[in-house]
Amino acid sequence: MHLVEVQSHKDQADFLRLPLLLYKDNPYWVRPLDKDIENVFDRHQNKLFQDGDCKRWLVRDNQGETVGRVAAFFNRKAAKKGNDQPTGGMGFFECINNREAAFRLFDACKLWLQEQGMEAMDGPINFGNRDRWWGLLVEGFNREPNYLMNYNPPYYQEFFEAYGFQVYFFQLTYGRPIIAPIDEKLLRKAELVFANPDYRFEYLRKKDWGTLPDKIQSVYNRAWAKRGEMPELSAAQAKLMVRQMKPLLDEKLIWFGYYKDDPVAFFLSLPEVNQIFKHIDGKLNWLGKLKFVYHKLAGTNRKALGILFGVVPEHQGKGVDGAIIQAFRIMAENTKLSYQDYELNWIGDFNPKMIRVVEQINPQLVKRHATYRKLFDVTKPFKRMPILG
Repeated sequence: MHLVEVQSHKDQADFLRLPLLLYKDNPYWVRPLDKDIENVFDRHQNKLFQDGDCKRWLVRDNQGETVGRVAAFFNRKAAKKGNDQPTGGMGFFECINNREAAFRLFDACKLWLQEQGMEAMDGPINFGNRDRWWGLLVEGFNREPNYLMNYNPPYYQEFFEAYGFQVYFFQLTYGRPIIAPIDEKLLRKAELVFANPDYRFEYLRKKDWGTLPDKIQSVYNRAWAKRGEMPELSAAQAKLMVRQMKPLLDEKLIWFGYYKDDPVAFFLSLPEVNQIFKHIDGKLNWLGKLKFVYHKLAGTNRKALGILFGVVPEHQGKGVDGAIIQAFRIMAENTKLSYQDYELNWIGDFNPKMIRVVEQINPQLVKRHATYRKLFDVTKPFKRMPILG
Protein backbone atom coordinates (compact mmCIF):
# COMPACT_ATOMS: atom_id res chain seq x y z
CA MET A 1 0.00 0.00 0.00
CA HIS A 2 1.54 3.32 -1.05
CA LEU A 3 0.65 7.01 -1.20
CA VAL A 4 0.94 9.02 -4.42
CA GLU A 5 0.28 12.69 -5.15
CA VAL A 6 -2.31 13.37 -7.83
CA GLN A 7 -0.37 14.74 -10.78
CA SER A 8 -1.06 12.85 -14.01
CA HIS A 9 -4.28 12.65 -16.02
CA LYS A 10 -4.57 9.02 -14.90
CA ASP A 11 -4.31 10.10 -11.25
CA GLN A 12 -7.04 12.67 -11.80
CA ALA A 13 -9.24 10.07 -13.49
CA ASP A 14 -8.68 7.62 -10.62
CA PHE A 15 -9.61 10.36 -8.14
CA LEU A 16 -12.98 10.74 -9.87
CA ARG A 17 -13.51 7.03 -10.50
CA LEU A 18 -12.91 5.66 -6.99
CA PRO A 19 -16.40 6.50 -5.60
CA LEU A 20 -18.01 4.55 -8.46
CA LEU A 21 -16.37 1.39 -7.11
CA LEU A 22 -17.11 2.15 -3.45
CA TYR A 23 -20.81 2.94 -3.98
CA LYS A 24 -21.70 0.61 -6.86
CA ASP A 25 -24.14 -1.35 -4.69
CA ASN A 26 -25.47 1.62 -2.68
CA PRO A 27 -28.99 2.63 -3.79
CA TYR A 28 -28.82 6.07 -2.11
CA TRP A 29 -25.54 7.49 -3.38
CA VAL A 30 -25.85 9.95 -6.27
CA ARG A 31 -22.78 10.41 -8.42
CA PRO A 32 -21.63 14.05 -8.42
CA LEU A 33 -20.99 15.75 -11.73
CA ASP A 34 -17.33 15.32 -12.66
CA LYS A 35 -17.20 19.00 -13.62
CA ASP A 36 -18.33 20.11 -10.15
CA ILE A 37 -15.46 18.19 -8.56
CA GLU A 38 -12.86 19.22 -11.12
CA ASN A 39 -13.72 22.92 -10.76
CA VAL A 40 -12.71 22.83 -7.08
CA PHE A 41 -9.16 21.87 -8.10
CA ASP A 42 -8.93 24.12 -11.15
CA ARG A 43 -6.72 27.14 -10.44
CA HIS A 44 -8.56 29.12 -13.11
CA GLN A 45 -12.01 28.32 -11.66
CA ASN A 46 -11.39 28.45 -7.90
CA LYS A 47 -10.40 31.93 -6.72
CA LEU A 48 -9.14 30.57 -3.36
CA PHE A 49 -5.94 29.48 -5.11
CA GLN A 50 -5.06 33.19 -5.30
CA ASP A 51 -4.31 33.18 -1.58
CA GLY A 52 -3.84 29.51 -0.81
CA ASP A 53 -3.02 26.11 -2.19
CA CYS A 54 -4.26 22.53 -2.44
CA LYS A 55 -2.83 19.06 -2.88
CA ARG A 56 -4.45 15.71 -3.58
CA TRP A 57 -3.33 12.18 -2.88
CA LEU A 58 -4.32 8.63 -3.69
CA VAL A 59 -3.58 5.42 -1.82
CA ARG A 60 -2.97 2.40 -4.04
CA ASP A 61 -2.71 -1.20 -2.92
CA ASN A 62 0.11 -3.58 -3.83
CA GLN A 63 -1.68 -4.49 -7.07
CA GLY A 64 -1.79 -0.83 -8.10
CA GLU A 65 -5.54 -0.42 -7.52
CA THR A 66 -6.71 2.89 -6.06
CA VAL A 67 -8.31 2.30 -2.65
CA GLY A 68 -8.40 5.81 -1.17
CA ARG A 69 -8.27 9.52 -2.02
CA VAL A 70 -8.15 12.86 -0.21
CA ALA A 71 -7.43 16.56 -0.69
CA ALA A 72 -5.88 19.10 1.70
CA PHE A 73 -6.04 22.87 1.27
CA PHE A 74 -5.64 26.18 3.02
CA ASN A 75 -6.53 29.80 2.42
CA ARG A 76 -4.51 32.41 4.26
CA LYS A 77 -7.46 34.76 4.73
CA ALA A 78 -9.66 32.05 6.22
CA ALA A 79 -6.97 30.22 8.20
CA LYS A 80 -7.12 32.52 11.24
CA LYS A 81 -10.64 33.92 10.83
CA GLY A 82 -12.54 32.98 13.98
CA ASN A 83 -9.89 30.44 14.98
CA ASP A 84 -7.45 30.28 17.88
CA GLN A 85 -4.84 28.80 15.55
CA PRO A 86 -4.18 28.79 11.78
CA THR A 87 -6.54 26.12 10.46
CA GLY A 88 -6.53 24.40 7.09
CA GLY A 89 -8.93 21.90 5.65
CA MET A 90 -9.20 18.44 4.19
CA GLY A 91 -11.97 16.85 2.19
CA PHE A 92 -13.08 14.75 -0.75
CA PHE A 93 -12.08 11.76 1.35
CA GLU A 94 -13.08 8.34 0.06
CA CYS A 95 -11.60 5.04 1.20
CA ILE A 96 -12.20 1.33 1.43
CA ASN A 97 -12.91 -0.03 4.91
CA ASN A 98 -9.25 -0.12 5.92
CA ARG A 99 -7.92 2.00 8.78
CA GLU A 100 -4.32 1.85 7.58
CA ALA A 101 -5.28 3.33 4.21
CA ALA A 102 -7.43 6.02 5.85
CA PHE A 103 -4.70 7.05 8.28
CA ARG A 104 -2.14 7.26 5.46
CA LEU A 105 -4.41 9.81 3.80
CA PHE A 106 -5.01 11.75 7.03
CA ASP A 107 -1.26 11.81 7.73
CA ALA A 108 -0.56 13.23 4.28
CA CYS A 109 -3.01 16.07 4.92
CA LYS A 110 -1.65 16.80 8.37
CA LEU A 111 2.04 16.83 7.38
CA TRP A 112 1.50 19.02 4.33
CA LEU A 113 -0.68 21.49 6.24
CA GLN A 114 1.93 21.70 9.01
CA GLU A 115 4.50 22.59 6.35
CA GLN A 116 2.21 25.45 5.31
CA GLY A 117 2.10 26.81 8.87
CA MET A 118 -1.28 25.34 9.84
CA GLU A 119 -1.86 24.09 13.38
CA ALA A 120 -5.20 22.33 12.83
CA MET A 121 -7.40 20.99 10.07
CA ASP A 122 -11.16 20.86 9.61
CA GLY A 123 -12.80 18.12 7.64
CA PRO A 124 -14.25 16.84 5.59
CA ILE A 125 -14.87 20.27 4.09
CA ASN A 126 -14.68 22.06 0.77
CA PHE A 127 -11.95 24.25 -0.70
CA GLY A 128 -14.66 26.86 -1.10
CA ASN A 129 -18.06 27.81 0.27
CA ARG A 130 -19.81 25.96 3.09
CA ASP A 131 -22.83 25.21 0.91
CA ARG A 132 -20.81 22.59 -0.99
CA TRP A 133 -19.15 19.31 0.05
CA TRP A 134 -19.21 20.17 3.75
CA GLY A 135 -19.33 17.70 6.62
CA LEU A 136 -19.33 13.95 7.20
CA LEU A 137 -22.68 12.20 7.10
CA VAL A 138 -23.31 10.55 10.48
CA GLU A 139 -27.12 10.14 10.32
CA GLY A 140 -29.46 9.74 7.36
CA PHE A 141 -27.72 7.06 5.33
CA ASN A 142 -31.09 5.92 3.93
CA ARG A 143 -31.72 9.21 2.10
CA GLU A 144 -30.19 10.47 -1.11
CA PRO A 145 -27.78 13.40 -0.81
CA ASN A 146 -28.84 16.80 -2.03
CA TYR A 147 -26.91 18.45 -4.83
CA LEU A 148 -23.30 19.28 -3.83
CA MET A 149 -23.67 17.60 -0.43
CA ASN A 150 -21.53 14.79 0.93
CA TYR A 151 -22.69 11.20 1.24
CA ASN A 152 -20.48 8.53 2.75
CA PRO A 153 -20.64 5.09 4.41
CA PRO A 154 -21.05 4.88 8.21
CA TYR A 155 -17.55 3.49 8.82
CA TYR A 156 -15.92 6.84 7.90
CA GLN A 157 -17.01 8.22 11.28
CA GLU A 158 -14.89 5.66 13.12
CA PHE A 159 -11.85 6.58 10.98
CA PHE A 160 -12.15 10.30 11.76
CA GLU A 161 -12.72 9.90 15.46
CA ALA A 162 -10.04 7.22 15.92
CA TYR A 163 -7.53 9.56 14.26
CA GLY A 164 -8.33 12.30 16.78
CA PHE A 165 -10.80 14.49 14.94
CA GLN A 166 -13.42 16.01 17.27
CA VAL A 167 -16.80 17.46 16.37
CA TYR A 168 -16.47 21.20 15.76
CA PHE A 169 -20.18 21.49 14.94
CA PHE A 170 -23.06 19.40 13.66
CA GLN A 171 -24.96 20.31 10.50
CA LEU A 172 -28.68 19.61 10.72
CA THR A 173 -30.85 18.96 7.67
CA TYR A 174 -34.60 19.14 8.25
CA GLY A 175 -37.27 17.78 5.94
CA ARG A 176 -41.04 17.37 5.71
CA PRO A 177 -43.80 16.65 3.22
CA ILE A 178 -44.91 19.91 1.58
CA ILE A 179 -48.61 19.38 2.31
CA ALA A 180 -48.16 18.33 5.96
CA PRO A 181 -49.59 20.77 8.58
CA ILE A 182 -47.53 23.35 10.44
CA ASP A 183 -47.53 24.03 14.17
CA GLU A 184 -51.04 24.99 15.46
CA LYS A 185 -49.74 28.03 17.35
CA LEU A 186 -47.91 29.27 14.26
CA LEU A 187 -51.01 28.66 12.15
CA ARG A 188 -53.20 30.75 14.49
CA LYS A 189 -50.74 33.64 14.24
CA ALA A 190 -50.64 33.22 10.46
CA GLU A 191 -54.43 33.55 10.28
CA LEU A 192 -54.20 36.89 12.10
CA VAL A 193 -51.67 38.07 9.54
CA PHE A 194 -53.93 36.95 6.67
CA ALA A 195 -56.71 39.04 8.18
CA ASN A 196 -54.58 42.18 7.93
CA PRO A 197 -55.07 43.72 4.44
CA ASP A 198 -51.66 45.39 4.59
CA TYR A 199 -50.01 41.99 4.17
CA ARG A 200 -49.94 39.87 1.03
CA PHE A 201 -48.00 36.74 0.11
CA GLU A 202 -47.33 35.50 -3.41
CA TYR A 203 -44.79 33.76 -5.56
CA LEU A 204 -42.72 35.82 -8.00
CA ARG A 205 -43.93 35.31 -11.55
CA LYS A 206 -41.29 34.61 -14.17
CA LYS A 207 -42.02 37.92 -15.91
CA ASP A 208 -40.90 39.71 -12.73
CA TRP A 209 -37.63 37.82 -12.17
CA GLY A 210 -35.69 40.95 -13.10
CA THR A 211 -36.65 42.34 -9.68
CA LEU A 212 -35.48 39.24 -7.81
CA PRO A 213 -31.90 40.40 -6.97
CA ASP A 214 -33.15 43.67 -5.46
CA LYS A 215 -35.86 41.91 -3.45
CA ILE A 216 -33.45 39.29 -2.10
CA GLN A 217 -30.87 41.92 -1.16
CA SER A 218 -33.46 44.08 0.60
CA VAL A 219 -34.94 41.35 2.79
CA TYR A 220 -31.70 39.43 3.38
CA ASN A 221 -29.73 42.43 4.59
CA ARG A 222 -32.47 43.59 6.94
CA ALA A 223 -33.20 40.08 8.23
CA TRP A 224 -29.68 38.76 8.72
CA ALA A 225 -26.75 41.05 7.93
CA LYS A 226 -27.91 43.94 10.09
CA ARG A 227 -27.89 41.63 13.10
CA GLY A 228 -24.20 40.90 12.58
CA GLU A 229 -24.72 37.18 12.02
CA MET A 230 -23.83 37.17 8.33
CA PRO A 231 -22.01 39.55 5.97
CA GLU A 232 -24.12 42.00 4.03
CA LEU A 233 -25.17 40.93 0.54
CA SER A 234 -24.09 43.41 -2.13
CA ALA A 235 -26.10 44.18 -5.25
CA ALA A 236 -23.43 42.46 -7.37
CA GLN A 237 -23.55 39.33 -5.18
CA ALA A 238 -27.34 39.21 -5.35
CA LYS A 239 -27.27 39.49 -9.15
CA LEU A 240 -24.63 36.76 -9.40
CA MET A 241 -26.64 34.49 -7.10
CA VAL A 242 -29.76 34.87 -9.22
CA ARG A 243 -27.82 34.41 -12.45
CA GLN A 244 -26.32 31.15 -11.17
CA MET A 245 -29.70 29.86 -10.00
CA LYS A 246 -31.72 31.02 -13.00
CA PRO A 247 -31.50 27.77 -15.03
CA LEU A 248 -33.10 25.94 -12.08
CA LEU A 249 -35.65 28.49 -10.88
CA ASP A 250 -39.31 27.55 -10.62
CA GLU A 251 -41.58 30.54 -10.06
CA LYS A 252 -43.81 28.65 -7.63
CA LEU A 253 -40.84 28.09 -5.33
CA ILE A 254 -39.95 31.82 -5.01
CA TRP A 255 -42.10 33.44 -2.32
CA PHE A 256 -42.22 36.94 -0.86
CA GLY A 257 -44.33 38.52 1.84
CA TYR A 258 -45.16 42.20 1.46
CA TYR A 259 -46.32 44.83 3.93
CA LYS A 260 -47.82 47.81 2.12
CA ASP A 261 -45.93 46.64 -1.00
CA ASP A 262 -42.58 46.55 0.83
CA PRO A 263 -40.97 43.06 0.72
CA VAL A 264 -40.54 42.04 4.36
CA ALA A 265 -40.23 38.24 4.14
CA PHE A 266 -39.07 35.65 1.67
CA PHE A 267 -38.28 32.04 1.23
CA LEU A 268 -36.45 30.85 -1.83
CA SER A 269 -36.37 27.22 -2.86
CA LEU A 270 -35.03 25.31 -5.84
CA PRO A 271 -35.89 21.99 -7.42
CA GLU A 272 -33.51 19.47 -5.81
CA VAL A 273 -31.55 18.68 -8.97
CA ASN A 274 -29.83 15.54 -7.69
CA GLN A 275 -33.21 13.95 -8.36
CA ILE A 276 -32.38 14.53 -12.04
CA PHE A 277 -28.59 14.26 -11.94
CA LYS A 278 -28.82 10.72 -10.58
CA HIS A 279 -29.96 9.74 -14.10
CA ILE A 280 -27.00 11.46 -15.79
CA ASP A 281 -24.06 9.41 -14.45
CA GLY A 282 -21.78 12.34 -13.67
CA LYS A 283 -21.33 13.58 -17.24
CA LEU A 284 -23.03 16.80 -18.32
CA ASN A 285 -22.02 16.31 -21.96
CA TRP A 286 -24.51 16.57 -24.83
CA LEU A 287 -26.16 13.28 -23.83
CA GLY A 288 -26.25 14.32 -20.18
CA LYS A 289 -27.86 17.63 -21.12
CA LEU A 290 -30.48 15.84 -23.19
CA LYS A 291 -31.26 13.57 -20.23
CA PHE A 292 -31.47 16.60 -17.95
CA VAL A 293 -33.98 18.37 -20.22
CA TYR A 294 -36.00 15.17 -20.60
CA HIS A 295 -36.29 14.53 -16.85
CA LYS A 296 -37.00 18.20 -16.16
CA LEU A 297 -39.88 18.25 -18.64
CA ALA A 298 -41.12 14.84 -17.46
CA GLY A 299 -41.44 16.10 -13.88
CA THR A 300 -39.08 13.46 -12.50
CA ASN A 301 -38.13 15.61 -9.52
CA ARG A 302 -40.43 15.32 -6.50
CA LYS A 303 -38.28 17.22 -3.99
CA ALA A 304 -37.63 20.94 -3.41
CA LEU A 305 -34.70 22.35 -1.46
CA GLY A 306 -34.97 25.44 0.73
CA ILE A 307 -32.08 27.84 0.08
CA LEU A 308 -32.88 31.15 1.80
CA PHE A 309 -35.45 32.27 4.36
CA GLY A 310 -35.85 35.50 6.26
CA VAL A 311 -38.22 37.99 7.90
CA VAL A 312 -37.13 41.57 8.60
CA PRO A 313 -36.90 42.37 12.34
CA GLU A 314 -39.93 44.70 12.48
CA HIS A 315 -42.21 41.87 11.34
CA GLN A 316 -40.70 39.00 13.31
CA GLY A 317 -42.81 37.35 16.01
CA LYS A 318 -46.07 38.39 14.34
CA GLY A 319 -46.73 35.19 12.45
CA VAL A 320 -45.35 36.39 9.12
CA ASP A 321 -43.07 33.35 8.89
CA GLY A 322 -46.01 31.01 9.35
CA ALA A 323 -48.16 33.01 6.95
CA ILE A 324 -45.72 32.78 4.06
CA ILE A 325 -45.30 29.05 4.60
CA GLN A 326 -49.04 28.49 4.89
CA ALA A 327 -49.63 30.51 1.69
CA PHE A 328 -47.16 28.24 -0.09
CA ARG A 329 -48.87 25.12 1.30
CA ILE A 330 -52.30 26.31 0.12
CA MET A 331 -50.94 27.01 -3.36
CA ALA A 332 -49.20 23.63 -3.49
CA GLU A 333 -52.38 21.80 -2.53
CA ASN A 334 -54.67 23.75 -4.86
CA THR A 335 -52.41 23.54 -7.92
CA LYS A 336 -51.21 19.97 -7.35
CA LEU A 337 -47.58 21.06 -7.27
CA SER A 338 -45.31 18.30 -8.56
CA TYR A 339 -42.97 18.54 -5.55
CA GLN A 340 -43.99 16.32 -2.64
CA ASP A 341 -41.05 16.57 -0.24
CA TYR A 342 -39.11 19.51 1.09
CA GLU A 343 -35.66 19.71 2.65
CA LEU A 344 -33.87 22.74 4.02
CA ASN A 345 -30.25 23.64 3.53
CA TRP A 346 -28.29 22.50 6.56
CA ILE A 347 -28.30 24.60 9.72
CA GLY A 348 -25.37 24.51 12.14
CA ASP A 349 -26.10 23.48 15.71
CA PHE A 350 -24.32 26.75 16.64
CA ASN A 351 -27.41 28.63 15.39
CA PRO A 352 -30.18 27.75 17.89
CA LYS A 353 -32.24 30.79 16.89
CA MET A 354 -32.64 29.53 13.33
CA ILE A 355 -33.30 25.99 14.55
CA ARG A 356 -36.20 27.29 16.68
CA VAL A 357 -37.66 29.08 13.64
CA VAL A 358 -37.48 25.92 11.53
CA GLU A 359 -38.94 23.68 14.23
CA GLN A 360 -42.19 25.64 14.05
CA ILE A 361 -43.04 24.07 10.69
CA ASN A 362 -43.00 20.56 12.23
CA PRO A 363 -40.06 19.13 10.28
CA GLN A 364 -38.09 15.96 10.98
CA LEU A 365 -34.34 15.88 11.40
CA VAL A 366 -33.54 13.75 8.36
CA LYS A 367 -29.74 14.08 8.11
CA ARG A 368 -26.88 15.03 10.35
CA HIS A 369 -23.39 15.85 9.15
CA ALA A 370 -20.39 16.52 11.37
CA THR A 371 -17.71 19.09 10.71
CA TYR A 372 -14.65 17.78 12.53
CA ARG A 373 -11.51 19.57 13.70
CA LYS A 374 -8.14 18.00 14.42
CA LEU A 375 -5.69 20.01 16.55
CA PHE A 376 -2.11 19.08 15.72
CA ASP A 377 -0.96 19.97 19.24
CA VAL A 378 -2.99 17.54 21.35
CA THR A 379 -2.13 19.42 24.56
CA LYS A 380 -4.19 22.42 23.43
CA PRO A 381 -7.78 22.64 24.72
CA PHE A 382 -10.38 21.83 22.08
CA LYS A 383 -13.18 24.36 21.56
CA ARG A 384 -16.38 23.86 19.62
CA MET A 385 -17.80 26.43 17.23
CA PRO A 386 -19.15 29.37 19.31
CA ILE A 387 -22.94 29.65 19.59
CA LEU A 388 -24.46 32.54 17.67
CA GLY A 389 -26.12 35.08 19.94
